[in-house]
Amino acid sequence: MNVTDIRIRRTYEEGKLKALVSVTIDHDLAVHDIKVIEGSERLFVAMPSRKDDNGVFRDIVHPITMDGRRTLEGLILEEYHKYLSQQQAYSEDTEKLKW
Repeated sequence: MNVTDIRIRRTYEEGKLKALVSVTIDHDLAVHDIKVIEGSERLFVAMPSRKDDNGVFRDIVHPITMDGRRTLEGLILEEYHKYLSQQQAYSEDTEKLKW
């Protein structure tokens, strides 16, 4: 699996949902609505899912192996943290310009 693009589509400050992310694999496949969630102990990534007829949420797409899941989660969380840092730096620069 070669992740060729990760885009932080939207971030949230309130609640456990922290971001919606899109990932492109091998320049050929886009996966949207991946969620960055604040868990009780750490941030984690939740794959796109839908509720089945029994009310159970099922992933629509997901990594097959644990290595694949760890790799994808690591890349997404790394990009999320980088995005937050860039937003923080931008906010600080904007504040400096006001003075």
